[in-house]
Amino acid sequence: AVRESDSEIECWGTSSFGRSVLDYGQADPPEGEFTAVSAGYLHACGLRTTGEITCWGRDNLGRTNAPEGVFVQVSAGTTHSCALRENGAAECWGLNNFGQLDAPSGAFTQISAGAWHSCGLRESGAIECWGDDRYDQSNAPSGRYLAVSAGTRHSCALGSAGTRCWGGQDNRLLELIAGLAPTSATRIVADTSSGDEGGATPDPVNPDPPTPTPTPTPTPTTTFTALSAGGGHSCALRSTGTLACWGDNANNRATPPTGSDFTAVAVGRQHACALRSSGAIACWGFSDSSNSRTAAPTSGSFSAVAAGDANSCALSSAGAISCWGQDGFNQSSPPTGTFTAIALGDYHGCALNSSGAISCWGFGDSTNSRTAPPSGSFSAISLGASHSCALNSAGAISCWGQNAHSQTSDAPSSGTFTAISAGANHTCALNSAGAVTCWGQNNHGQTTVTAGTYTAVGAGREHTCGIKTDGTIACWGNSASNRLMAPSP
Repeated sequence: AVRESDSEIECWGTSSFGRSVLDYGQADPPEGEFTAVSAGYLHACGLRTTGEITCWGRDNLGRTNAPEGVFVQVSAGTTHSCALRENGAAECWGLNNFGQLDAPSGAFTQISAGAWHSCGLRESGAIECWGDDRYDQSNAPSGRYLAVSAGTRHSCALGSAGTRCWGGQDNRLLELIAGLAPTSATRIVADTSSGDEGGATPDPVNPDPPTPTPTPTPTPTTTFTALSAGGGHSCALRSTGTLACWGDNANNRATPPTGSDFTAVAVGRQHACALRSSGAIACWGFSDSSNSRTAAPTSGSFSAVAAGDANSCALSSAGAISCWGQDGFNQSSPPTGTFTAIALGDYHGCALNSSGAISCWGFGDSTNSRTAPPSGSFSAISLGASHSCALNSAGAISCWGQNAHSQTSDAPSSGTFTAISAGANHTCALNSAGAVTCWGQNNHGQTTVTAGTYTAVGAGREHTCGIKTDGTIACWGNSASNRLMAPSP
């Protein structure tokens, strides 16, 4: 601890197991004035009033070789340490057997060094972890948090709704999670039959925990292949053809129908629709008293489906558009013709014909109209609340409509993109390298992308979700109603 009276550090205790007392001077701090201190396994680090870091204790594996420069925060782990520079950049030193020193670029507001992994808190409130992930301790959940702490096999974070932990759970953790206090002061020792570091008794000659060997993380046998984000809920399609939904479940909008024959899903503001392999459509969620958005056609074969604010549309196998639901702005009165793709916004719709030209209908603004598409040939289209975006045949982005949040003007002017998704007042696109770029309104962090490589992206009203290359889902943005709590495949 740092004493308030003179800003010097005072330490106490030792690392002892049976008759072996592991004293490497970790309880003997250097003199001088400090602003913060962090105790690791057999070493400790302190942040001086000058911003420099000094570490002491067991001096092997580079764990006490702190880098030079000015820092604002430090954290000591088992065999490594991490710190934040003035610009928020993370820097770690020590053992790097799991990549625990390979901090991602960018600014953090807090950092924590665990046993074999590290975690950092971004300015957006998102958490990123790196290093050992054998127990999913580096598989940080989506959402916005206030603080994070990395342990050995698990990590925990504090959010506005309370504490959330992830990773492996030994008996001690299970007791705590269940709210059961130990009945005595007996030390709980983890099973060491696997040779893991959990409770192994250190050798006095080489007292560090046995260094585990990294093993590849297996790819899930079931993955997500498609997703769609709506008002306060999202839905995704599994590789098994089943559906999973999460978030706001008012009117059962996040309770999809059963079955393993689904091929596509579309989520609106308060409802969702999905396409079965037979070409039939199933819709669920809020049901209007008349002209219901969930009253899908009971006959016919369809190839695509879209869900808007209060209406739904689908493409027949012949390319004709059928719409149902509210029609106060003619959003359910589509044009005739043959089309290949369809999308809905709040009160408008757009579709691509066989030549790639865009046709729009519904509410048309007097200026910067959402229903006034550019000319040219396009391959994909997506609509937000009051704006529209499309990809041309070369993978370039065009957006039009309202621009109060720069949702049209801030679209990337270069790059090759393969998918695009418009939310209420923001848009996200996936490039050919699997990176997601978002722009527009960011009042809830909906454009602050969680790090990773993606195969699909879906922008909702105030949140965004993406499918990573391993088939799992990450979400970011507004965390209300558990809309960021995507399930496992």
